[in-house]
Amino acid sequence: MSVQIEKSLDETVTRRNDDLFSSVPEGTGNDELDNAIEIAGYSYDQKQDIFYSTMDPWQRDIGYCRLYDELAAPFGMIIDCEPIYFEYLEKKWMIGLWKGQYDLVTGAEIGVYTKAADLNILGLFRGAYYDCAGNTDLLKMSYTLKKNGHTLFTRKGKHWWLTGFKPGEFANPSELIMDITITLHNVVMRDAFVTGLWNAGYPLDEFTINGPTVSFTFDSPHTPPPITRTPTTDRIIQRKNEFLCEKFQDITGTSNNIRDKVKAIEEQAPEMFDKIIRMGKSKQLYKTFSSWLTNGIKK
Repeated sequence: MSVQIEKSLDETVTRRNDDLFSSVPEGTGNDELDNAIEIAGYSYDQKQDIFYSTMDPWQRDIGYCRLYDELAAPFGMIIDCEPIYFEYLEKKWMIGLWKGQYDLVTGAEIGVYTKAADLNILGLFRGAYYDCAGNTDLLKMSYTLKKNGHTLFTRKGKHWWLTGFKPGEFANPSELIMDITITLHNVVMRDAFVTGLWNAGYPLDEFTINGPTVSFTFDSPHTPPPITRTPTTDRIIQRKNEFLCEKFQDITGTSNNIRDKVKAIEEQAPEMFDKIIRMGKSKQLYKTFSSWLTNGIKK
């Protein structure tokens, strides 16, 4: 078999199988709902009652810059973020960690990105812009998200954006921890990533190494938070988020599957439906960034 054919097969398998390491029930059992969720860039894990990002959602065309984290709180998301920067094979990499309350859901993310450009937007923001990792740069990753010591869900797979979002669950970011394992491509890349962890403020006793694999816990961020995260804004926005989650629980409390929950929401609080299928960083956030980018970018 030629190298080109092998590469093509590998890419096909990667794109069709979002999570190579677990076999869990997928889909809600409702084709219309599944289609809406797929358009939003997600799929549903029945066993854990979580939504998670697919391999090639629309978000993969957007990339990442720090401005997204600054816009999160104004858009109703109170989340801890931890960017880990390093260089490998003449590329500048960023592995981003996030956990917290995304409006109506509690969730967590690991994202893998490589630098594409330097931005200067309207003189208000200067920083790096990153592309989402391509198929050859995917990493084997896993994490367990815990709230006050209780496991909410686990995720693992070879991915560029490993996510999980639990609808109707409320948490403050300080209540959440992520036990994370990332396998780099080789020990050279591992050492570069470890240097990034060290530069971010992780001492040697806060991570373990096993070959190309690094394990650590994301609890309180070691890096500075977005300037939009303040005690006052957190309190106001989290009050709104907690109210939404309580309303969700009140409406869906007697339902025992996602189809019944969504049906109850559509009947009793249709304004909440979009929040269910558009969890995570909202499309409006990306649209705001794209507008600023169009009007003021300088590379």
